[in-house]
This record gives sequence, C-alpha cells and structure tokens, in this order.
Amino acid sequence: MRIKTSITLTQELLAAIDAVVDDTQNRSQFLEAAAWEYIARLRQTQLNQRDLEIINQCAEYFSGEVADVLAYQIPL
Repeated sequence: MRIKTSITLTQELLAAIDAVVDDTQNRSQFLEAAAWEYIARLRQTQLNQRDLEIINQCAEYFSGEVADVLAYQIPL
C-alpha cells in the first residue's frame, strides 16, 4: 500500500536525483529504493556490530584454543 507524504529536500539533492532518475522510474521510486538500501545497510551494520561483540566476548577462550592446537605442531 502506498501512502502519499511530503518531504523537504535541498535544491542540490533534488537536482542530483533528477540527474540520475531515468525514464523507467520516477523520484518516488528512486527515493523508496534508496531508503530501502539505506535501511538494509543499517541493519547489516547492526548485525556486524552484534557479531563483533560476540567475538570479542569469546576472544580469550578462542586464543586459548588456538594456543592449545599450536602446541601439538612440530617445528619444521
């Protein structure tokens, strides 16, 4: 479902949008696609941050595991 809304943009941004919008899409379609892309990036950034926090919480354990494995290797 589409809902009509009003937003305020700078003239520079509107000119840049008009420069890249072609005959197959209009401003609304362009802005909707751009908003979805931005939301996807924000969500991915949040997931990456969560994963990094988990890795950092387990870093000491993983370091111990790696040290244990390396202890079984013979020198070359």
